[in-house]
Amino acid sequence: MSIASNLQNIRKHIPENVNLVCVSKFHPNESILEAYQTGERVFGESKVQELCTKYETLPKDIQWHFIGHLQSNKVKYIVGFVDLIHGVDSLKLLSEIDKQAAKSDRTVNCLLQVHIAAEETKFGFSPDEIKIALKEALAYKNVKIKGLMGMATFTDNAEQVKSEFRLLKSIFDELKPHAGSEFSILSMGMSDDFRLAIEEGSNMVRIGSSIFGNRNYV
Repeated sequence: MSIASNLQNIRKHIPENVNLVCVSKFHPNESILEAYQTGERVFGESKVQELCTKYETLPKDIQWHFIGHLQSNKVKYIVGFVDLIHGVDSLKLLSEIDKQAAKSDRTVNCLLQVHIAAEETKFGFSPDEIKIALKEALAYKNVKIKGLMGMATFTDNAEQVKSEFRLLKSIFDELKPHAGSEFSILSMGMSDDFRLAIEEGSNMVRIGSSIFGNRNYV
């Protein structure tokens, strides 16, 4: 099936109040442009060099989201144009984003990543750490905390996935009254589990392979 057809099918399962991030990492410009022609404008990348190249060569009205694990020494390359950084998983990283954003005279939108999965390989603040992290994060002048992001365990156990998403939603609801009106995004759910994530309260999903097919890893 074509990318346009895939998007049409996926859109049937995404309510209007849920934002779609088309995860275009490892896919060529031609594929992104095919999605762009259907009206999509929000694309997610996880490699800094790849994101910078695509930013330079693709239409300027695309909103680029950085969705991977971001290293502090790479922040300076994307801070001038990135629309949202999903995976802020440490205060050290947040401090660097704030510093580089100030140099670019920008305020950069960020999501704090919460570790909700059973897998140790995933990044993020623990549910206990996130309250303190948010309090410190709100003090930065060139960073705007827009909400939370999390990834569930990669498993066929739907109940486990739902319980992890439910945990993140409860954390989001608990923090929201203390975080200001800008704190409105709950980014959870990918190709395999986005429907479960939406059921549990996600308002932003990150979908790649169901749109673009299998990735060509480089």
